[in-house]
Amino acid sequence: MPPMQEPQRPFLDVEQSVLGNRWSERANRFQLGQAEAMATAHGVPEIVARVLAGRGVLAEDTATFLAPTLRDLMPDPSTLTDMDAAADRIARAIHAGERVAIFGDYDVDGSTSSALMALYLRHFGISAEIYIPERIFEGYGPNAPALRELAERGATLLITVDCGSTSVDVLGGAKALGMDVVVLDHHQVGDALPSVEALVNPNREDDLSGQGHICAAGVTFLTLVALNRHFRRVENIAQDKLPNLMDWLDLVALGTVCDVVPLTGLNRAYVVRGLEVMRRQNNPGLVALARVAKQDGPPTPFHLGFILGPRINAGGRIGDAALGARLLTTTDTTEAEAIAERLQGLNAERQAMEKAMLKQAMEEAEAETMTGEGPSVLIVQSDTWHAGVVGLLASRLKDKFKRPSFAITFDDRGIGSGSGRSIPGVDLGGAVRAAVEIGIAQKGGGHAMAAGVTLDRARLGDFRAHMENALAKAVAQNTARHELKIDAALSARGVSLDLMDQLEKAGPYGASHSQPLFAFPRHTLRYADVVGTNHVRLSLHSADGAELRGIAFNAANTALGETLLASRGQPLHFAGNLNADFYQGSKRIQLRVADAAIVPDRM
Repeated sequence: MPPMQEPQRPFLDVEQSVLGNRWSERANRFQLGQAEAMATAHGVPEIVARVLAGRGVLAEDTATFLAPTLRDLMPDPSTLTDMDAAADRIARAIHAGERVAIFGDYDVDGSTSSALMALYLRHFGISAEIYIPERIFEGYGPNAPALRELAERGATLLITVDCGSTSVDVLGGAKALGMDVVVLDHHQVGDALPSVEALVNPNREDDLSGQGHICAAGVTFLTLVALNRHFRRVENIAQDKLPNLMDWLDLVALGTVCDVVPLTGLNRAYVVRGLEVMRRQNNPGLVALARVAKQDGPPTPFHLGFILGPRINAGGRIGDAALGARLLTTTDTTEAEAIAERLQGLNAERQAMEKAMLKQAMEEAEAETMTGEGPSVLIVQSDTWHAGVVGLLASRLKDKFKRPSFAITFDDRGIGSGSGRSIPGVDLGGAVRAAVEIGIAQKGGGHAMAAGVTLDRARLGDFRAHMENALAKAVAQNTARHELKIDAALSARGVSLDLMDQLEKAGPYGASHSQPLFAFPRHTLRYADVVGTNHVRLSLHSADGAELRGIAFNAANTALGETLLASRGQPLHFAGNLNADFYQGSKRIQLRVADAAIVPDRM
């Protein structure tokens, strides 16, 4: 028998940090060997090679990973089931000048997908109506009253984006209203599919394209690629008479980052090239939104996910759900500025609302876990929460308690609208769909990592029991030990703009390609104080006196924040991400602190 592998020693001997994490080295022996090969064969800086290898990149794939191209990574759109039928039906609508309606979801992926399709149709003179349902009154996905309204306004083709795959009954009635339907989606599906002209979804069971990781904006972009090809090959339209799809990759990148799909393969190319397009500032809406949000420096995935995305989402959460799509499709700079200002105000309103709701949600969750580990899936509820903010509550609960979490708000009829967020390895969307199939929930579904649900208050207990039975084993397997994977140890003296430039070569970072996490051993905490809304700003110094400024977001009332505020003047081990911060026109480096550990007394 082969010798048993010795357990890996904790990084810096941190068995339990202030947040309860065990620190471990990200790269294993094989990956460290790959890093060495990258550095030798491809001239990749050692630290960049270590970051890439730790995320599964092989030495032989280094060149294509560092310079991803759509030409190499984009599949033949026809490999997606029903794609040719979808392109054919949309092309016929363009030829005939039909009235087209686009039905989208109320999140960023829905807004960007709607905008992509609307911009394409606009190129051919078709002013498609974008319909985004109101989250509270209509809920997710197509609904019968909306379809009747669109049909009455003359729509003969309905294109649903980021929704529709599970709307069997509603879309089944479109024919009787005189509308054909094309569905462009990426959500998980059940056994039954709606009877439509075409349903393009890489996650349907009979789709063999292997593109199940792309978001709806990515699916929509592939549909536009198929349409351009159709017009070139079938109708002999010259390339220069067709839309230049590359100009819209900024929208695809925004949807991809905000929907938290894996930044690997095609998605990585979408984001790399999309950021290049966004830096050219071609879209008036994105330019206006970046300005009112006071975005610092060139756009990065962080800006997309945490600056631009939340503001577009704010319209769908607590305001006019169609604001995001209008912002992304307008060519009028004055209108763009007005919409951006409105979204900025809604986002501030959402933040205040979230703060009050989060306090109540945390108290309920802490009561559930006070006597021990508590349930495998946290489910909190209220009669007063805003339905547009429950997803944010679920995300915060998941982050703090490291388990799948739901937040549900019930209206005066006793109907609950809930949103859930999961942890890696636990399929939340599948469990919710199962709850619908057995009659516990009225409606629901989503992804492995995020799901929505509608249920009657009387079935809340049944829903809790179902989620526990369905997911307890998976949760136990994926939370047995909380590990924080460290890429390498650095010192404040070793942090430089040159290092940041090297690390950016291995980006962009996001889901399944996480931002590098570095440890700073035994650095003295010279300064720490609360700033803004519960953030902790700090300054740490290495033994040779070099300073590195940092911030721990939303940490003031956590074990991390309390430790930082109580440890001024003391040495700590720090772990965090390095980020470029633009201040008064100059670029500087900041550490976003993710964790810290007490330094044991030396004997």
